[in-house]
Order: sequence, then structure tokens, then C-alpha cells
Amino acid sequence: MLWLKALHLIAMVCWFAGLFYLPRLYVYHAMSEDSISDERFKIMERKLLFGIMTPSMITTFVFGIWLLVAGAWEMYSSAGWLHVKLLLLLCLVIYHYFCWQWFKDFRVNQNKHNHVFYRWMNEIPVLFLVAIIILAVVKPF
Repeated sequence: MLWLKALHLIAMVCWFAGLFYLPRLYVYHAMSEDSISDERFKIMERKLLFGIMTPSMITTFVFGIWLLVAGAWEMYSSAGWLHVKLLLLLCLVIYHYFCWQWFKDFRVNQNKHNHVFYRWMNEIPVLFLVAIIILAVVKPF
């Protein structure tokens, strides 16, 4: 069980690294004014989204579900903190989806937002991380 938890946490850290960095790339991409920078950001964003973020998200869920099936669900199924954590994870998947949508917009040169928008969006994963960690460690309810 501890190995599963460790692998779950490693995958989660990798996923969050991408969630922190991709919107930051969007900030710089939205500010870029030359085609060389534009193409470089497109490559970086694609590699981050499909090479790190999405596989890490999937791996996080695989190990998380495995933990639940291996016994955590029986221990915590009535715990409110776990239900809130799972809801926050659903919201985080929706945020991941928005990151993918913004990637698609940049890819076809149809970005609809300025760098300030992406600066604000860059802060959202921090809020999720703080809440999820507090719920999982403190188990307040």
C-alpha cells in the first residue's frame, strides 16, 4: 500500500509541475511577437501537455483508484474529506481540459486571451494543490 501511495504522489507531483508550467508558457506565448518564438512555444507546450501532464494525470488516477480499490475506500468511504478531494480532482481535470483547449487555440494561431488572463489562470492549480493536500493530510472532516 505504501508503494502505491508513493507512486500516486510521484505522479501527482509531475502532473502539478505541468499544471504550474503550461499556463506560464501561455503567458510568454501570448506576449511573443515573432514567428520563431511562436513556433518554439508551440513545441514546448505540446511536449509538456502530451509528454508530461496528460500521462502524469492518467498515472495519478490509476494509482489513486488502485489505492481506493486496495482498501482506502473501505476505510474512508464515509469521510467527507475524501468526497471533497474527489470533487476537487474532477475540477482539476476540467482545468486540465481548459489547458488543452488553450493549447489548441495557440496551435492554430487563434489565441483569444492576453498574457494577464494566463497569469491569473496560472494561480488556479496552487489553490487546488493547497486544498487537496490539506484534505488528504489533515482529514478535517
